[in-house]
Amino acid sequence: MRILVTGGAGFIGSHTCDQLVARGHEVTVLDAVTAPVHRGGRPMYVTPGADLYIGDVRNRDLLANLLRRTDAVYHFAAYQDYLPDFSRFTDVNVTSVAALYEIAVAERLDLQRVVVASSQAAAGEGLYRCPEHGEQLPTMRPDEVLRAGRWDIGCPVCDGSMTVCRTPERVANPQNAYGMSKHASEVLALNLGRRYGIPTTAMRYSIVQGPRQSVYNAYSGACRIFSLHYLLGSAPTLYEDGQSLRDYVNIHDVVDANLLVLDDDRAVGRVFNVGGGTAYTTEQLAEIVRKRFGSEQRARVTGEYRFGDTRHICSDIDALKQLGWRPQRTPEDSVAEYAAWLPTMPDLDDVLAEADAAMRSLGVVRSVRSHG
Repeated sequence: MRILVTGGAGFIGSHTCDQLVARGHEVTVLDAVTAPVHRGGRPMYVTPGADLYIGDVRNRDLLANLLRRTDAVYHFAAYQDYLPDFSRFTDVNVTSVAALYEIAVAERLDLQRVVVASSQAAAGEGLYRCPEHGEQLPTMRPDEVLRAGRWDIGCPVCDGSMTVCRTPERVANPQNAYGMSKHASEVLALNLGRRYGIPTTAMRYSIVQGPRQSVYNAYSGACRIFSLHYLLGSAPTLYEDGQSLRDYVNIHDVVDANLLVLDDDRAVGRVFNVGGGTAYTTEQLAEIVRKRFGSEQRARVTGEYRFGDTRHICSDIDALKQLGWRPQRTPEDSVAEYAAWLPTMPDLDDVLAEADAAMRSLGVVRSVRSHG
């Protein structure tokens, strides 16, 4: 099969390309190769045997030219950042999806499958249950609440304690521009695919971990931050109280899921959570990383938080399990792979300081109000 992979020089894209080529598919990669993921205008990784086209997924002529030679598409190209570039999130993450289907319909292309990358961010704060008022979908925590050091979310009705639930695909409650753009891309792709007979699947990834996760992107997750700190000999900071829950999924498990939905017709017209299935606190993840690097310095709680962070989220992965997929690797496996790969990357000394300075200048990293 001839397969186009947008964003195919990035983290999830390159690993997926590796396995597609290994299975005998003809793979074409379209990637803009831009910072912060790629430094110096060079792709971080390109699968041997794949054809690379360096260009913007919003370049309609280029995209159309590649789609004419394509049987299936994995659409991973996306914009991620803490910057308040609301129009850019929409332009890259949503308009590119619309253009893909627009070209396919206008030129009557026979696409056998389109797999669109989405994100757990589409679910926002996720699903909670109040013992008195039932299921709740809370909104983003106000800054005045966070400044007072109140981390947990109360029931929107009674402000009582709630239980964190595994969040199924039916929940869509995005709270930031990235999550909104990803949810919009899901809706657009699935409905246009259904209307015009283009078999489409959306994959809502949890926090993906493993080698090739961008070292230079401030948006990248806790494994990167903790690993860089311990590699460079310092103790990382835990935002809030270190008890925020997340589910982490290994990159190889993600690739297995991506390949599964390419061939399984039961996946058509649906969105799937792709997660690890188990919730870990950020403190627990920091401990896994600390032990891997053999450090005696434990992560520190300093009273800082990142405005806009989700308190707790863990995806329900039962739908994908029903297709026969299950996560096979643990966070320990992911950290071990990342720790082995990280020292091979250049120019690491200033990465943490640059990312921290960028988030502080944008007002993302903030401190609890002193009562002294």
